[in-house]
Amino acid sequence: MEDAEIVKLFFARAETAVTALREKYGARALRVGCDITGSEQDAEECVSDACLALWQSIPPTKPLYLGAYFIAAVRNHALMRVRAGQAQRRGGKSYDAAFDELGELLADPNTPERQLEARELAAAIEGFLSTLSRDDRVIFMRRYWLASPLGEIARDFGCSTARVKSSLHRSRKKLKQRLEEEGLL
Repeated sequence: MEDAEIVKLFFARAETAVTALREKYGARALRVGCDITGSEQDAEECVSDACLALWQSIPPTKPLYLGAYFIAAVRNHALMRVRAGQAQRRGGKSYDAAFDELGELLADPNTPERQLEARELAAAIEGFLSTLSRDDRVIFMRRYWLASPLGEIARDFGCSTARVKSSLHRSRKKLKQRLEEEGLL
């Protein structure tokens, strides 16, 4: 079923909208949740929470890219779960490792000044990503947006883990240079 048809089901408040959404994107959403929380049970709860969030937000929201909207909701629920410490007892190591690698580049968002810096940082990262090759951009996003394990990324790209690590290292180095040039580091 096409995304537009699923969105129409949401607008019609048809319960089959959630079923269609899960059939089309559920496996990928579960994988994202597992990669972040380290637990299939927690990931399933995140997927369910994201389905409920979409049910509550569509309408009035009409997402252009339903899959990306759903995956982002799953990711956000998984991150909240990890931050709350509920999933940390059972794993979450991939999430920790991915964000430890970017640790020195991320600002603490707890102050108004830091919130402004975080928005500027987000814009700078978006601009930076557009300069990367498609493969390097996807590798970067898989690791730092979806918190995918290095081995899984390598498998999906048909390359070695060393190549993925090298790509990430080069990308982080370029990002750091760009952030320094823009005065964000």
